[in-house]
Amino acid sequence: MSLTKAERRLRIRRRIRKTISGTASTPRLSVYRSNKEIYAQLIDDVTGGTIVSATSREKDIASAKGDKSEMSFLVGKSLAAKAKDKGIETCAFDRSGYLYHGRVQRLAEGAREGGLKF
Repeated sequence: MSLTKAERRLRIRRRIRKTISGTASTPRLSVYRSNKEIYAQLIDDVTGGTIVSATSREKDIASAKGDKSEMSFLVGKSLAAKAKDKGIETCAFDRSGYLYHGRVQRLAEGAREGGLKF
């Protein structure tokens, strides 16, 4: 019996989360991708809290012209800038079961260009 797309993503997500965990010094960069928007946040799994977050719904990013891939790049850069303000330079990338291409890849490239290392 074959898996649905959502079940397959959930299995991959669980497999990734077995190995990736975020701390205060190296938080986990978690990505959520919906059909229209993309969300990213740096999470400290020890305390269970979000340190910084960025989304394509923020006014400065939403007002920019471009397709969803370009918006993802801007979200990555915005997240990296907010992380720099908090003194965070490294993180662990959690793609949440999504394949590393398209919008997820562009978000990672934007975060790297902004100065995050993972």
